[in-house]
Formats: sequence, C-alpha cells, structure tokens
Amino acid sequence: MLELFLFIIWFWLLIAIFGDLFRDPDTGGGVKALWVVLLVILPFLGILLYLIVRGKGMGARQAAQLQAAQSAFDDRIRSATGSSATDQIAQAKALLDSGAIDQAEFAKLKAAALGS
Repeated sequence: MLELFLFIIWFWLLIAIFGDLFRDPDTGGGVKALWVVLLVILPFLGILLYLIVRGKGMGARQAAQLQAAQSAFDDRIRSATGSSATDQIAQAKALLDSGAIDQAEFAKLKAAALGS
C-alpha cells in the first residue's frame, strides 16, 4: 500500500513539474530539454533537484497563470454582457438630462445597472 501511495505521489510530481516546466515562458528550449532528460533518466533525483532549484517559483508562476486566466474570464464576461454598470448609468443620465426619461425612471435604470 505504501509503494502504491509513493508511486502516485511520484507520478503526480512528474506531471506538476512537466506542467510548470513547459508553461514557463522565461525558460529556454535547451534548458527545458535538459530538465526533461534529467527527469526521464534519473526521475527521483530530477524531481528533487527541480524542486530545490525551481520550486520556489512554481507557486508564483501558477498564481500568475491563474490571475491571467481570471482576467481573461472577466474580460470575456464583460464583453458578453455588453456595457459596464458605469456605462449604463452614464447612458441613463444622458437620457435624464435630455428629458427623455424622468427621475423615477432614471432611479430604476440606475438600480438595475447596479444590480440592486
């Protein structure tokens, strides 16, 4: 049972390291190839060395990738919903100023834009 557990951990670490290695834009192709050779030929030593040498940056790189994914998701949501709440309120204010709507309708539009 312990051997199975250790094998699963080892395999998971390999996947995490390969993922981190190939997603890092700052690491050149030659360095990536050397890490792959080391990880394939001497997997246990390679994992330990990778975690010692580059382990500190793994968390930072993953956090940056998650932040970029969240920003892309937020941008996609904003583009799908059309305009922001500020734009909707500005449009409603322009309608109020032009006399097309009254104060009560402006308040309704503002509340709808703010989601309340």
